Amino acid sequence: MQLKDTQLFRQQAFIDGAWVDADNGQTIKVNNPATGEILGTVPKMGAAETRRAIEAADKALPAWRALTAKERATKLRRWFELIIENQDDLARLMTLEQGKPLAEAKGETSTPLPSSSGSPKKPSASTVT
Repeated sequence: MQLKDTQLFRQQAFIDGAWVDADNGQTIKVNNPATGEILGTVPKMGAAETRRAIEAADKALPAWRALTAKERATKLRRWFELIIENQDDLARLMTLEQGKPLAEAKGETSTPLPSSSGSPKKPSASTVT
């Protein structure tokens, strides 16, 4: 598999700021549906890992809430920029894993956040009250 940034191909889960394997070490094979080729594996996570991921998200929420709308928008915009910078690799990974046409995968990677990355800048009645 040819990628410009090989770090985009991870075979672990990201929980509480760290890349981790399943506690039991088990994995699930990821196959290319077009060829049957094994592309890699992903950790076969269970309830304990799921709980840790939920706890980590819950722990991170107060810091996210404390950010201003502009700060949140800046972070979301940067995430969007990283997706666009890596669009070719991400689309290739999607094509290999899902079997979808490359052009369709590129379209999906180019439209994840343009509207939502700006929405935190605009307070609504529910955020003001």
